[in-house]
Amino acid sequence: MRVFSTYLLPILVASASAQLLTLPKLAIQDTDVQSPLLSPAMPPTEEPSQQQPPVQDGVLISDVMGRDRSFNMFAGFARDVESIARRLDDKSQNSTVLAPLNSAVDKLPGKPWEDPKDYSALGATAYDGDDGQDRAKRNIRRFVEAHVVPASPWREGAKARSLLDGDREIWWEKKDGVMKLQPDDVEIQSVASRVANGEVWIIKSTRNYS
Repeated sequence: MRVFSTYLLPILVASASAQLLTLPKLAIQDTDVQSPLLSPAMPPTEEPSQQQPPVQDGVLISDVMGRDRSFNMFAGFARDVESIARRLDDKSQNSTVLAPLNSAVDKLPGKPWEDPKDYSALGATAYDGDDGQDRAKRNIRRFVEAHVVPASPWREGAKARSLLDGDREIWWEKKDGVMKLQPDDVEIQSVASRVANGEVWIIKSTRNYS
């Protein structure tokens, strides 16, 4: 305190008394102005899986599939499958699209167009040439079909099958407020879009359909 007084006292004495009174007052005013910004203006938002976007009348699934970059890999696959692309562009056919995140596709042991059975039967050249391209297209089609349910709205607990021929029954339910795709307990991150011919749901991992 002695050092503080030695250096500060001459400055305080030299200052005008009006300034001495004004400085604390300004500090209080600044604090009053800033304090409302520190308090939350809105209540915490819900978890993503609980959000329900409004229905966009006159908009189709095909219109919204490419908007979200988090699953644009799957959106690209869906566009490449002609039968799926037509369905998602048809206002008379409702669907629930289970779109895996790009990160989920990256985590697959192989590419969506690869099938271990093809490599076992044909070796490393399984996807070479025209026949190989046909096999790759078939595998992509199966991957996309397994992630499209021909129903919307899809009620909780209602069992359904994807477009993949011979697929098993699947359903969804809420666990601790989080939507889960069963029977594999795949977490549904959010309902990304609700449009005239169905909904797009973002899922955190790919379906086990093989």
